[in-house]
Amino acid sequence: MMPVHHATSLRRAPVQRRSAERLTRILDACADLLDEVGYDELSTRAVAVRAGVPIGSVYRFFGNKRAMADALAQRNFERYAERVTERLKQTPEDGWRAAVDALLDEYLAMKRTAPGFSLVDFGNQIPLGTRHTEPNHRVADRLTRLLSRHLSREADDDLRRVFLIAVETADTLVQLAFRVDPAGDARIVEETRELLRAYLGRVLD
Repeated sequence: MMPVHHATSLRRAPVQRRSAERLTRILDACADLLDEVGYDELSTRAVAVRAGVPIGSVYRFFGNKRAMADALAQRNFERYAERVTERLKQTPEDGWRAAVDALLDEYLAMKRTAPGFSLVDFGNQIPLGTRHTEPNHRVADRLTRLLSRHLSREADDDLRRVFLIAVETADTLVQLAFRVDPAGDARIVEETRELLRAYLGRVLD
């Protein structure tokens, strides 16, 4: 199956398998270089060299390195949604706490293992540390749909608002956990988990 890319920052969406695979290599190279040299030292030429593609191939998809980082964030978001969907298939439909744990656990797993994630996660944080509200709205909307479907609940405005608050809170606390400890401070993570369970229990119990 040809990889699907939903990045709105693409100049041109890949149509053929070869083009899609090239885009994947470019984003993989971008992620690796973000970890190695940071955003300031990242360049489209370095990405092209690491990906093993002509520089023109990079510019075919992206106008600049910012657009690449945005596309990487979107790919992270889609991969997270896929991981959560698979986890929920293994979670009892009446067990909302296990479902919420799965949402947090998959985010933590990507935080620890996905290249470039510390800089861009689901929404470009460039300049470093900049947080934007729009990505969290997208995350909250997607998770509301996934969890409401899993729990056979209506995804109404109240549930969306509650999930937006939960996502914003978890985002802030997870960022804190990884500032305290590069691997994610275990005590802060567990406090975050307990806080989410207590808060979401008001509407999910």
